[in-house]
Order: sequence, then C-alpha cells, then structure tokens
Amino acid sequence: MQYKILPGHLYPKDNRINLYYFHNLLKVIGDSVSQQMKQQHKISVPITAGMWGGSYMVAQDDGQARTNVVRLYSIVNLPQNSPLNRVENFECLMEIYQQTFCTTFKRYGLNLVDPRWGEAIPYSNKERPTTALQMWDTRKKANFVRAFFVWNEATWEESIIYDMIRNVKVLKELLNINTRPPKKESSELKFLLQDVLITYFTLHSALTPDFIEHSAPIIKELFEQFVKGMHSEEEIEEQYHKVYSSALVYGFEEALQIPYGKENLDVRNVEDWPVDKINYVPDELKEKLVPALQAPWKKFYTNLEKQSGAEVANH
Repeated sequence: MQYKILPGHLYPKDNRINLYYFHNLLKVIGDSVSQQMKQQHKISVPITAGMWGGSYMVAQDDGQARTNVVRLYSIVNLPQNSPLNRVENFECLMEIYQQTFCTTFKRYGLNLVDPRWGEAIPYSNKERPTTALQMWDTRKKANFVRAFFVWNEATWEESIIYDMIRNVKVLKELLNINTRPPKKESSELKFLLQDVLITYFTLHSALTPDFIEHSAPIIKELFEQFVKGMHSEEEIEEQYHKVYSSALVYGFEEALQIPYGKENLDVRNVEDWPVDKINYVPDELKEKLVPALQAPWKKFYTNLEKQSGAEVANH
C-alpha cells in the first residue's frame, strides 16, 4: 500500500504525536537512506520501513496518539545476500541512518544524540539476528528513537506479523504461568501491559473464538484503564496480575503456532529457523491479519484528507 503524505505536523497538538505522519516519515527515511547509499557508495539496497508498536491501533480517527508516546520505534527490512554482508557497507548504512534520523527529527523539535547500534536482539534468528540502532532525545520530547533492522526483504505488514513471534516470546518470559511473576518497576509493567494490548490487537483476526471469549473482557478493562492513563502503582499491579493469571500469552502463541506449524516451522524455536524464513508469513496468516493492519492507516488518511479539504475550503 502506498500512502500519500498530506500536509500536517508530526506533533499537531498537546505535544502528542500523529502516528500517521510518524509511520510515513519512517518510510520516507528508509527511501532516503536507500537513495543516499546509491549516490554516495554506489550500493543498491531496497529498504522497507514503518513504525513498530501498536499505538496506532488505538489512536484517534486522524492518527493522533491518545497517550503521550515517548518511545519511538521503527522496523526496517533489509535484503540478505547483498553488499550489506560486508561489515564496512553495513557501517555506512548505520552512519547514513543516524544522520538522516538526526536531520529529519530535528525539524520536529527532537535533538537526537549518542547513537548506539549493532546489539543482537533476543529471540531473533541466531545466524542473522535482528539488530537495533538507538538515539536519545536531549530535549525530552521523546525518550529515544529506536530502529530494528530485520534481515529479509518484506512488506511492513509481513515484518510486523513475523516480529510478533519474538514479541510473544518476550511476553512469555514475563508472563510464564509456571513461575512466580517477577518483581518489576511499575513503569516497566506498564510497557509490558501495552505490549499485551498491541499483541492482542495485531493478532486478533487469527485468535480462536474460545480464546477471544475468554480474553475480551480482560482486554477491554485493560484498554479502558490504559486510555485513562493508569497512574497508580496499584492499578498497574492489579492489571498485571489479571493478565498474568489469565494466561493470555498462550492464546497469542497458539494463533501463530498453528499456521506456522503447518509449514514445519516451530514458533517456540524461531531462533533456529533457516535464514530464508526470516520475515516469512504463511498465506493463511496474511489473509487474516494484513487487512486489519492496513485498515487504521486507510481510516487516518481518509479523515486527514477531509480535514485538509475543510481547511482549504475555509481559507
């Protein structure tokens, strides 16, 4: 899907980010980096990019975030068996990516510094692990901007679905019903609960009817608390224990396990998959999940177009 970028601002009001513009900005950054690699180094690298994280699924109708989003994540897909296999070429890519992040986000009042990159992300492919680039904002408009680099060409939607396997493994570690819930800072628990919501909404169309019946009331209550802000430690702890004791993470895992299992791929062992299966999504899952991933962006676009049309008409 291609989206035209409509006139507007990344932070239109109340300092809350507009996720439609953010998602598109990340695509534009990916395209720009690809062009710069060609111009400066004569290296052709197709890149797809977009936002990572599901705050857009609960945004207002024009794409504005309902809460203050302070961790800005991107997911970036890079080709395998390309000139990037050479370390010096990958380093060039990281240099250009961080410079482009700096100059682009500076226009919106962020001052990004101290780039760190290259760490392998847990639960990604052992041979070609997902890596990250992170930069911090000295102006505190955001805490940081972080990009995940995944080694296989794919659409944004495919990479989001594939990354749910890793996300579920992270959640499972923290919500393992066979161990006592770990003691965590309430701010960390809040991000964990946000990940539970993101995973639920991303995988919703692939969840079993029985599981939806079991989980819907818990998710509804969690979502309502989240939108209100969930400020007290007691509220956060209470929601965490509900999510933990209701074993939601196992329903998420099942939604992925069955379709991937038909292709002899075990989602519990994603680290050992062949490298050509990075970013792979079975057609059965694509058919269920891709339309739901695309729907919010279409809605934001339609509403923003109406708004910009109305603004033009009023002048």
